[in-house]
Amino acid sequence: MFHNRIAAGYKLASRLKKFTNGNGVVMAVPRGGVPVGYVVAKELNLPLSLALVKKIGHPGNKEYAIGAASLTDSYVIPHEGVSPGYIDAAVEQVRERLEEMQRKYLDHNRQEPVTGRTVIIIDDGIATGNTLLATVEMFRREHPAKIVVAVPVASRDAFLQLSDAADEIVCLQVPEVFWGVGAFYEDFHQVTDHQVIFYLRKLREEHNEQV
Repeated sequence: MFHNRIAAGYKLASRLKKFTNGNGVVMAVPRGGVPVGYVVAKELNLPLSLALVKKIGHPGNKEYAIGAASLTDSYVIPHEGVSPGYIDAAVEQVRERLEEMQRKYLDHNRQEPVTGRTVIIIDDGIATGNTLLATVEMFRREHPAKIVVAVPVASRDAFLQLSDAADEIVCLQVPEVFWGVGAFYEDFHQVTDHQVIFYLRKLREEHNEQV
């Protein structure tokens, strides 16, 4: 059990110490992954940015990922009965949402490049793993040196899937019985847009103070 996302971030950072001051970047999944990612980035002295990737769901089951899209790229696994028109519309919808998130969260900051770097993808936990699987695939297309998925808690199925997809996975708890990510936090209140912006700016100010 974690007290909150900040406490979970400190525990996670202690397992990621080998990446301190390296050629890496912490990519937090908004919104819940941002407080966790903030602590990890601060402790490892790495930049913090957002994993602006969203999955494309199957028309018959939106939770089942058939692909993903970022602001600049997309990939889709062909599925019978899924038309090109549906894919085009889904990608456009995803990008509209991502552009909104970029404007809201990143202000005038540029998105951190990942080519040739260690990408540490952070979330507050993983239930199905579909979104993070899509996120790993999208980052893989940008040719990072290594992709690490790091989370406080994950279901066993998600952990196994992501162990195959990522170069490394760091997970503090993989419980036998999984009732949802929130069940493993004492405080699991929804992270607000204001808090996302606060943590991004706070880390930037702290890094600037160290220079």
